[in-house]
Amino acid sequence: MTTSHMPLPQTRTTKTNSEAKGKGGRGSRRPRIIGAGKQLHAGPLTYVVLSVFALFSLAPLVWTAIAASRTDRRLAETPPPLWFGGNLFKNMETAWEEVGLGTAMVNTAFVAGTITVSTVLFATLAGFAFAKLRFRFSSALLVLTIGTMMIPPQLAVVPLYLWMADLGWSNQLQTVILPTLVTAFGTFFMRQYLVQALPGELIEAARVDGASSLRVVWHVVFPAARPAMAVLGLLTFVFAWNDFMWPIIALNQENPTVQVALNALGTGYVPDQSVIMAGALLGTLPLLIAFLLFGKQIVGGIMQGAIKG
Repeated sequence: MTTSHMPLPQTRTTKTNSEAKGKGGRGSRRPRIIGAGKQLHAGPLTYVVLSVFALFSLAPLVWTAIAASRTDRRLAETPPPLWFGGNLFKNMETAWEEVGLGTAMVNTAFVAGTITVSTVLFATLAGFAFAKLRFRFSSALLVLTIGTMMIPPQLAVVPLYLWMADLGWSNQLQTVILPTLVTAFGTFFMRQYLVQALPGELIEAARVDGASSLRVVWHVVFPAARPAMAVLGLLTFVFAWNDFMWPIIALNQENPTVQVALNALGTGYVPDQSVIMAGALLGTLPLLIAFLLFGKQIVGGIMQGAIKG
């Protein structure tokens, strides 16, 4: 005796599969993202943590301003002052006139600006070459470039000074500028950024359209590298402005940078600490002003590069 097998109804299964195909494609279901597109709001704990970090970050600057507004005798007392006094502008004027901070700031702005422009330009070109161009010994040259970062800069002071003396550049600003026209860190930084931020297809498309190497660099590489160039420029400018070791060796008080001039404030028999703090505050103000003016553009460039990447 044989039993006929009746087919099961397929209507519900077919409908389910068609619905799954319509939603996820080929029967796959995508996970539902809860809260997608909604903006997250910070809670009270976030503000407390950020406020604490901001206070700790601003504490050295606030203490410098407090010390600059007091007298040297008051700074030597116990407990030290915890609020501003009335000698801030007087101490600033003394520091400004005693070591010629005006001339030092002009010199430092020229040195730091030249170093920043040169470092960003050459580091971007070298980083692009290491990231996207194929040439012999590229890996070996990159390793050699990174290896120079492991050499302490103190080892190069004596031969560098003798070289500058042979060129007749003693006590001149180009002595400080020339050794830092390009840095290994800047090259490595730009190379790592361009590896991800600059698609190779974009370069090939520009070459197919007949663009020369110069136009590729100007119209493709520089726009793609703009966020990283802004960050590198800010870091380089701050480092060049605050550089002390090589300028104090290469320059004198006749043609100083800010750090060399500030060093002269503490060379007296009894250094006035309040005047030294006033000079340090004056030397820091240009960096604060530069960040307040261009900080939004730099952060915006970083965020734009992060979104594109």
